[in-house]
Amino acid sequence: MPRKRLLIALFVAIAVKSSAYGVMFTMLDDYREQFGISEGSLGLVIATGFFTSFFAQIAIAPMADRGRSRQLIFIGLTLAIVGNFAMAFSDSLPELLGSRFISGIGIGCALPAMRRVIIVSEPQNLGRNLGRVMSCEVGGFAAGPMLSAFLVAPFGIPAPFLVIGVALSIVTAVILTMPIPETAAADHPTERFAIDLLRNRAIAAGVLIGVAVFFMIGTFDSLWALMMNDLDAPTWMANTGITLFVLPMVVMAPYGGRFVQRVGPFRAGGFGMLFGAACMTLYGIISVPWLLMVVFFAHTLNDGMTVTSAGVSVGMVAPPERQAGAQGLLGGVQTLTGGIAASFAGVSYEFLGRTTTFAIAGIVMASLIGVARLLAGNRWGLRGGTTAVPVHV
Repeated sequence: MPRKRLLIALFVAIAVKSSAYGVMFTMLDDYREQFGISEGSLGLVIATGFFTSFFAQIAIAPMADRGRSRQLIFIGLTLAIVGNFAMAFSDSLPELLGSRFISGIGIGCALPAMRRVIIVSEPQNLGRNLGRVMSCEVGGFAAGPMLSAFLVAPFGIPAPFLVIGVALSIVTAVILTMPIPETAAADHPTERFAIDLLRNRAIAAGVLIGVAVFFMIGTFDSLWALMMNDLDAPTWMANTGITLFVLPMVVMAPYGGRFVQRVGPFRAGGFGMLFGAACMTLYGIISVPWLLMVVFFAHTLNDGMTVTSAGVSVGMVAPPERQAGAQGLLGGVQTLTGGIAASFAGVSYEFLGRTTTFAIAGIVMASLIGVARLLAGNRWGLRGGTTAVPVHV
């Protein structure tokens, strides 16, 4: 029962911290109109959070493998709380940049440590629990806009950030009352950073599957509404596309995580991303909105069942004493990939057009999976495994 309560508290913390990202994305126009901050500056604010999170996941998060999971969860969530309260009262570009910097470092410290604890607490349920992590991340992000819509109009810009900060403070206090499993002292890794894990070809293959996922997400999220508007699609198709895209991940990810663990995460992720690459290519070819929606719904169902493959594959093949570093490496590279893909997509769409942009995305995704297949070798068919990490409480 204590283990179950710890997992629930961690899942809640992940969902709450993710909602802050959703709030920020939907309030950009409020910052522009009320404080006169330009679109380019607001883009820098968003990017700051992603790049600082990337740095923290690569450079700081591996400390969780050396018996410091509790410390990193506490420090990371505390910084995220401070960042949210700071966002509530920021009304200038330097203040917003500082707030996002603090939040990004905090999330980059805490998230891999929390994922590590979730993995080692129930190694036999690796896929299901990482699926739940995905559900919480995506569901929390999707809840952010609803929170903004409900609170900003009557209470002002600070309200959603204050609510998130208070909620995160409560769940952090709950987490810190519970025992946190740590890596046994005799098994502490000596490596300072996580980059060396890429020498393990199977880990590199899992990371490439994750890169393919986030290249797809970054491209799709950036272009869907623009593409549907250009095709004169009904407004609901353009406006609800991103929400509908992530909804199956929220509902299906735990089942998908269990599925990919059973059939094999490399195999499931590889075929899932090849199907996704085909769908991306079709988005550039088809010009009839309702046919695009048919492809879209098939795409979302596929992703709901396979999107956890990268995390599960890395969790299966990473050295048992380096789970936080491996998950931080995966998360950091994915975060960076999403930002790069979004930047690429906007420029390519403007200068090369819809068909070429989505074709490039499909080719990139298929190429990443091809390289992942070569790197994985005979571990491509790995399935049903768990990770057994030596820990003490």
